[in-house]
Amino acid sequence: MSVPDYMQCAEDHQTLLVVVQPVGIVSEENFFRIYKRISSVSQINVRDSQRVLYIRYRHHYPPENNEWGDFQTHRKVVGLITVTDCFSAKDWPQTFEKFHVQKEIYGSTLYDSRLFVFGLQGEIAEQPRTDVAFYPNYDECESVEKRIEDFIESLFIVLESKRLDRATDKSGDKIPLLCVPFEKKDFVGLDTDSRHYKKRCQGRMRKHVGDLCLQAGMLQDSLVHYHMSVELLRSVNDFLWLGAALEGLCSASVIYHYPGGTGGKAGVRRLQGTSLPADSGNRHRPGALTTNGINADTSTEIGRAKNCLSPEDIIDKYKEAISYYSKYKNAGVIELEACVKAVRVLAIQKRSMEASEFLQNAVYINLRQLSEEEKIQRYSILSELYELIGFHRKSAFFKRVAAMQCVAPSIAEPGWRACYKLLLETLPGYSLSLDPKDFNKGTHRGWAAVQMRLLHELVYASRRMGNPALSVRHLSFLLQTMLDFLSDQEKKDVTQSLESYTSKCPGTMELISLPDGLNLPPVPFTKLPIVRRVKLLNLPASLQPQKMKSLLGQSMSTKSPFIYSPIIAHNRGEERSKKIDFQWVQGDVCEVQLMVYNPMPFELRVENMGLITSGVEFESLPAALSLPAESGLYPVTLVGVPQSTGQITINGYHTTVFGVFSDCLLDSLPGIKTNGSTVEVIPALPRLQISTSLPRSARTLQPASGDEISTNVSVQLYNGETQQLDIKLENIGSEPLETLEVTSKILATKEKLYGDFLSWKLEETLAQFPLLPGKTATFTVNIKVKLDFSCQENLLQDLNDDGISVSGLPLSSPFRQVVKPRVDSKPANPPEGSKAGDFSHVKVSEIGLPGI
Repeated sequence: MSVPDYMQCAEDHQTLLVVVQPVGIVSEENFFRIYKRISSVSQINVRDSQRVLYIRYRHHYPPENNEWGDFQTHRKVVGLITVTDCFSAKDWPQTFEKFHVQKEIYGSTLYDSRLFVFGLQGEIAEQPRTDVAFYPNYDECESVEKRIEDFIESLFIVLESKRLDRATDKSGDKIPLLCVPFEKKDFVGLDTDSRHYKKRCQGRMRKHVGDLCLQAGMLQDSLVHYHMSVELLRSVNDFLWLGAALEGLCSASVIYHYPGGTGGKAGVRRLQGTSLPADSGNRHRPGALTTNGINADTSTEIGRAKNCLSPEDIIDKYKEAISYYSKYKNAGVIELEACVKAVRVLAIQKRSMEASEFLQNAVYINLRQLSEEEKIQRYSILSELYELIGFHRKSAFFKRVAAMQCVAPSIAEPGWRACYKLLLETLPGYSLSLDPKDFNKGTHRGWAAVQMRLLHELVYASRRMGNPALSVRHLSFLLQTMLDFLSDQEKKDVTQSLESYTSKCPGTMELISLPDGLNLPPVPFTKLPIVRRVKLLNLPASLQPQKMKSLLGQSMSTKSPFIYSPIIAHNRGEERSKKIDFQWVQGDVCEVQLMVYNPMPFELRVENMGLITSGVEFESLPAALSLPAESGLYPVTLVGVPQSTGQITINGYHTTVFGVFSDCLLDSLPGIKTNGSTVEVIPALPRLQISTSLPRSARTLQPASGDEISTNVSVQLYNGETQQLDIKLENIGSEPLETLEVTSKILATKEKLYGDFLSWKLEETLAQFPLLPGKTATFTVNIKVKLDFSCQENLLQDLNDDGISVSGLPLSSPFRQVVKPRVDSKPANPPEGSKAGDFSHVKVSEIGLPGI
């Protein structure tokens, strides 16, 4: 026997093997449609008995394995069901002949067989036959399950007759020697009359009868026969069959202790499918070799418990049986399957370390030269078994070996898709997830070196599959999540590969869906560059909006009552923590400052970097930057223009790095500092530019208050002299300017001066309002010096030193104004002949032009 069945479990020893195969040309869809219905009849209750018969179906079974049917009867094909299409009476003889040919393959062991014919109607189909069933098509075949039940009952009749025949002690008749295929040549010429030979024959036959009893649903009888067989075979050192007897004893004990089965879903289904009481599956008819259903009494249960192995003894006997199997090179498959069965039992017993020892032994069992497909199957099953006992990393290791076997050099057409699929299944075992959010939780889990190797293999497999988008996604994930573990050279190599891939297929933020239903989330480059701080900037002073108020002191804002509620206090505090205390203006350029850091050992080029916002229509103006290698914190300002009003929230930023487009959200950035992310956008305001006919002053006597924009001009006058100051108002915005208010305030630094210096008339100017965008208005301010020199003598010296400060001419509007002095003004030269000690003139300086 050369083909192991890795799905074997201990309870399979009580099953009858039935092979279901197509004959002729049958579509795969139709065949498996019928096969599913046939295999649904996996157990039946024996009529007039409490016994249950279990069936194991296979659609493919190697004929050479059938030769081991005497060694273990559950390996013997006892039933054959064939499915065929036949649409004309002419084809029927040939179809029936194919059925007989198929029967000959397993003919030596078959108890019964059936042929299901689909499509044939007429006289032939109407003839009653027990071995052939005719159906018009695959939809009209309601009686399939009923025919299978009848077929299984016929198998039971043959099984029971064989059991009775073999179990009956026929005095005077020689007991035949049962052999496995490789033993037959070893027994040629042996003395068949020796006591040693007879004991061997008796021991093997007793073991064989135990198998038949177990299949026939007689658990107690099988335990008795197995114990007797072990004693006989041990006395003659018949180790191969002694191992089989011990394994049979273990299987019967497992069936008794674990009625739900050890094979996973199949075992559970068999338990749920029975309609018998909970313990009735174990209450087989002991003692008399008849099919009469006699209820088991207390003595029977006592006897069964005595003959049955304890859970601990089951494992010890498995170890002993496997040690006997290991003595025979040709029993490698039997030894391997026994290891698998023991592992499944140990998994239920939660004895993982002992189970790993059996699996380790299974790894080193030498079979014949396996094909690549068989190697893949072997490593995959080992992986599943390690997963079953909780050895997740070991499971992932063997699954990865199976993946590499799919693309072995000896395979003419490597299976890269199968390789990729198996590699994906190894990820949990290596504590690796393909969701980058799982790596923002702090501590890194798993071995980074192994994880990077696995990600590289995923990249290569996806490239060989012809899916460049998948390669880009995996390589992006590698760079983003394993950046801290990459050496400088590895960082360069990975980024070069990524740029090579993205030149053909740029990286996006779209979800990638795989055929097996797995979705790969996008991978934003939040570490390229690393952002440490995000700060929303106020508008420049000349563009900041101010609340409208009258210059005469009358506030236009209305006061609202204060209502305290402790219920919403917490929410208000959270809102304040994110909301900014200044405002942005619709249509004006707004700025957000980021402090970024380049962790790469080379210059990092970031393209298409802009803001991600919500709440307000926003035009982001992308920027491009180049960060030096390991730059440290570097300020970057991102700008944009709000297109509507309301509450705008800065959610993050987007970049394009190495050809990969990324949306980086602030919520997913670890350790980021921010002064808030929500700001109010108010409607667009007019913009006013002010210029004067006087030169700008070199210094400012009075600093501007927080809500004023000011400029300072200078003029030198004699006492009693008058000069005109022309002020030009230009609306450079897109909104009309509706109101103009002018007032003045005289500031005497030493409170020694008085007088009315400034006067103006606004009638002509106000007639031009509202001032439309692009229009200009002008008004004139008369500056007349009136000073009283009847003060103390040192006053003149003070005047010469300090001058007169006139900080007035505030130009008020309910909208914002911008002050811009005329740049081409030239300073006025002092009159000729004036001297340092000449106090017949006064210097009037620092005329402030604040705008609100």
